Amino acid sequence: MSVNQHTHAGPPYGHPQPGYQGYQQPAYGGQPLPGVPHSPYGAYNGPMPGYQQPVPPQGYFPSLGFPSKGSPVSLNSDTSLAPNFIDSVRAPPTSGAPPPATGTSLPSGHLGYSQFGQGDVQNGIPTSAAPVQRPPAPQPFLPGSAPAPVSQPPTFQQYGPPPPSVQQLSNHMAGMTIGSIPACAPPPAGLGYGPPTSVPPVSGSFSATGSGLYTPYTASQGAPPPSVSQGLPLAQPPFSGQPVPTQRLPTEVPGFAPPLSSTGIEPSSYPPTTGAPRPPPMPGPPLSGQTVAGPRMSQPNHVSSPPPPTTLSGPHPGPPMSGLHGPPPPTHPPQPGYQMQQNGSFGQVRGPQPNYGGAYPGTPNYGSQPGPPPKRLDPDSIPSPQLNELPPQQKPRHRIDPDAIPSPIQVIEDDRSNRGSEPFVTGVRGQVPPLVTTNFLVKDQGNASPRYIRCTSYNIPCTSDMAKQSQVPLAAVIKPLATLPPEETLPYLVDHGESGPVRCNRCKAYMCPFMQFIEGGRRFQCCFCSCVTEVPAHYFQHLDHTGKRVDFYDRPELSLGSYEFLATVDYCKNNKFPSPPAFIFMIDVSYNAVKSGLVRLICEELKSILDYLPREGNMEESAIRVGFVTYNKVLHFYNVKSSLAQPQMMVVSDVADMFVPLLDGFLVNVNESRTVIASLLDQIPEMFADTRETETVFGPVIQAGLEALKAAECAGKLFIFHTSLPIAEAPGKLKNRDDKKLINTDKEKTLFQPQTSFYSNLAKDCVAQGCCVDLFLFPNQYLDVATLGVVTYQTGGSIYKYAYFQLETDQDRFLNDLRRDVQKEVGFDAVMRVRTSTGIRATDFFGAFYMSNTTDVEMAGLDCDKTITVEFKHDDKLSEDSGALLQCALLYTSCAGQRRLRIHNLSLNCCTQLADLYRNCETDTLINYLAKYAYRGVLNSPVKAVRDSLINQCAQILACYRKNCASPSSAGQLILPECMKLLPVYLNCVLKSDVLQPGPEVTTDDRAYIRQLVTSMDVAETNVFFYPRLLPLTKADVDSDSLPAAIRNSEERLSKGDIYLLENGLNIFVWVGVNVQQGLIQNLFGVSSFSQISNTLSTLPVLENPFSKKVRSIIDMLHLQRSRYMKLIIVKQEDKLEMLFKHFLVEDKSLTGGASYVDFLCHMHKEIRQLLS
Repeated sequence: MSVNQHTHAGPPYGHPQPGYQGYQQPAYGGQPLPGVPHSPYGAYNGPMPGYQQPVPPQGYFPSLGFPSKGSPVSLNSDTSLAPNFIDSVRAPPTSGAPPPATGTSLPSGHLGYSQFGQGDVQNGIPTSAAPVQRPPAPQPFLPGSAPAPVSQPPTFQQYGPPPPSVQQLSNHMAGMTIGSIPACAPPPAGLGYGPPTSVPPVSGSFSATGSGLYTPYTASQGAPPPSVSQGLPLAQPPFSGQPVPTQRLPTEVPGFAPPLSSTGIEPSSYPPTTGAPRPPPMPGPPLSGQTVAGPRMSQPNHVSSPPPPTTLSGPHPGPPMSGLHGPPPPTHPPQPGYQMQQNGSFGQVRGPQPNYGGAYPGTPNYGSQPGPPPKRLDPDSIPSPQLNELPPQQKPRHRIDPDAIPSPIQVIEDDRSNRGSEPFVTGVRGQVPPLVTTNFLVKDQGNASPRYIRCTSYNIPCTSDMAKQSQVPLAAVIKPLATLPPEETLPYLVDHGESGPVRCNRCKAYMCPFMQFIEGGRRFQCCFCSCVTEVPAHYFQHLDHTGKRVDFYDRPELSLGSYEFLATVDYCKNNKFPSPPAFIFMIDVSYNAVKSGLVRLICEELKSILDYLPREGNMEESAIRVGFVTYNKVLHFYNVKSSLAQPQMMVVSDVADMFVPLLDGFLVNVNESRTVIASLLDQIPEMFADTRETETVFGPVIQAGLEALKAAECAGKLFIFHTSLPIAEAPGKLKNRDDKKLINTDKEKTLFQPQTSFYSNLAKDCVAQGCCVDLFLFPNQYLDVATLGVVTYQTGGSIYKYAYFQLETDQDRFLNDLRRDVQKEVGFDAVMRVRTSTGIRATDFFGAFYMSNTTDVEMAGLDCDKTITVEFKHDDKLSEDSGALLQCALLYTSCAGQRRLRIHNLSLNCCTQLADLYRNCETDTLINYLAKYAYRGVLNSPVKAVRDSLINQCAQILACYRKNCASPSSAGQLILPECMKLLPVYLNCVLKSDVLQPGPEVTTDDRAYIRQLVTSMDVAETNVFFYPRLLPLTKADVDSDSLPAAIRNSEERLSKGDIYLLENGLNIFVWVGVNVQQGLIQNLFGVSSFSQISNTLSTLPVLENPFSKKVRSIIDMLHLQRSRYMKLIIVKQEDKLEMLFKHFLVEDKSLTGGASYVDFLCHMHKEIRQLLS
């Protein structure tokens, strides 16, 4: 739908562009522009006082699309992208003011898109009147114009009209303008522009390494002109016959536009480079009349297999040097007359600078140039503003400026500053919540908190055709028992007595805020199925003048989005109330477990941990009973009845027919049997100290726990500590089937499938009894996690894996995980059902559970960390007026044995316009869903097919936006919806993950483990798992409680003189640069030099100095935010562990062939263009 722009021809490079009207510009005074018709959208607030609008010169096409804050991101890409650009490339810079839009300005501080805050911008664009300031280096992401130069006297004095033949270049220039690209100067002396000597240009598959975005010269193309001194700039105006049409902005978005140019200063399209001539455009056949000369040398930017040289390892012959990357040090003052301004996530917008003459409109003539214009441009020859100060021979060569493409860090920071201070009030339908990375308070006013439910979109299409067209999956990630921060209220428990909760007669939905009371309150109409139901006499209440019940605010189920009902006996198994659950600890006492010290460690820890079993809020002690089993090839049960002086052991050696040899004394109350239990835990390590038994069983262990819970008639949890592949003769015996040769074949999927159906059948029995299995694995070799994890996975349990367990390095992590696992809130014997209003229904479910029918999600146990992801499909039309509703009802037994129902309700908007769908999406939730969808896909399809379908689906999502929501613009532009501008970077992280693209060091067990882990992760966990958090520790303020500002996951962001921390929810890496000051090393590690730092540390030494305290407090803070205790790994630069660390720098090209972010963005653009054409 057309928003606020006509299709105009685009402006030539190097001409000023008047500002967007219709886009708010807090930093610029707020005067409305005169003579512009009124528009409903927030406005750009006019030029700076004292600035005159320059008159557009001739040949000016008023609006080449620019994304501004709140507008869709526009990334231009060369029309002739090859699929194999894995090495990144730099594109032309941009700056200047944006095109006019019809519409007038609103007063400063007034948002155009008022409904629920930010419209298209909820991914965090500052709307405050004071834009966030950043050092002046990163350039704006405004294709179609060039970055404003740093003040320097111009060297170019040629401002005549460009020769006509050169004008044709501009279309290719509108090519890959992914934002503002730093200019590039001629290469250092001795570098030619020849092809890579190591590899010929590659074409074809996307995963080819080393090929640049623009094909390097081949011999047939000839070398470029040597006469660099004439300086052919790259940005030529389009010739008038081929206007570049405008780009559309998403509607109703408060945005920022760049400053208008000041009086007498035209924005200069390309900053003249001081003292250095311009390099010629790179690839493509030489123009006729140009001499082809000069030796062809290797080109470091296009070298294949090793990753591109980085700023880290000493000087290289071509790539950027340390300190030239990313934002320069914040010592540069802002340019005079301009306040620095954030532009979404793309660095900042700078206006034209003083001391510059007019725009540089064209290029000096190279004699006669009748030949065809070059088809492709070398990004390496694009000017880079922050390098202007360098003498020519020092200027490195560049790729697409990473600062110019959407930055996750910027989006996260913007959302924090915009939405972190206000509470999120849930009273309004279809509100998009703040990002998971933002700390915010939730006030429940009728919709469930985003801590319980997050959706991929909060505005869903009215019809299935529209949903199919957009390809945006409609899904909710539900975490029914999520832990709330202390300042938020837990769901109220409502007791309706023997009659139980009030429900709809037909669809059985539970009473909620959206039910409509009619006939004076005597009946209510169901909001899900429209059936009318009598209100029970005890529940009757009069209505007020608005039709609300007068007790509306006294009843949680009428006024809140989340609450609990006490269930009646009808909701219990066999119509009798459940007994409190039991915990059974089952310890592998085979040779490996004893020898590693594991058995002794577990027994010591259990003595203290049993005092922390979960209990209901006000109970003195936990109601949970405990039991103990040890096993190798046989099982040993222990009688720890309180009346015994010593525990008794009973051995069951007939593992083929498992039974529990004792009933009385196996499951006991901890306080009553404390001395007997302590005695047992002291004796177990001694009893098996001299064992020579190496073989283990596994199936019978679970069977034994299950039988014990059956005999006690209660639900419960088994904690199994297991070390090896169960090869002993017994049910569930496994063989070693690990085979790396299957990777990348059609049989690869078998590695993720269980090798026997035994465990699936066993899981079914466990779920029926409410027997949840938590598995702690300590493998030294292949263990077949894909098979052993089946019962855990289907019963709603958790798997923890400690490969090559060593007491000194892994003890902390294991004990912390065990403590948290035993103590955390868990519901037993759980059944969850999701009801929806007419028009959509839940069709697919992802997570750790079992389903015996199509609607009920059954879990033997559900803890506070687990999520269930539900996908919805249309089965009818929806209406914009009534919206869509979902109600998640979870029936479970609390740890005190109370049967409860937890209800979460959420109302969503419905739309008839695709733009509304795209404006209300949540990329983090979308990625969570897509990862789970893909990770399930590998069970049945080749991994390559799964990867391709992910790329294809995302290309379709973005192509649909481009086609239907963005105004017509040149195909060279990549336009991303504001809410989805991070979709490519995050999707690339999923594609490069170990499950979908394993490196040689990733084991089959690791992949199966990660696959199961991710399937029940919540949105915050997948966010940091796929795009880890990277913090510069040396920049931390030791006097404040805050974390240092995160930086992007790329090696070029690292400096040799700093220390960084990277966390992904499973590991914490501390990376130490080779040039870190000795004092910092002393303060953090307690050693005097870099070479003495030990990389086997599992915790940082406790040292009494501010830096050590600050870093340890940061690590403690991160541990508290994650559900698992992360392993600390110290990585020294240039050490062997650095390869592992670099695997998590997800914006870079991976050694396994995964694309860099820049390359993947170009690939996505190519896919989108194929779909559109």
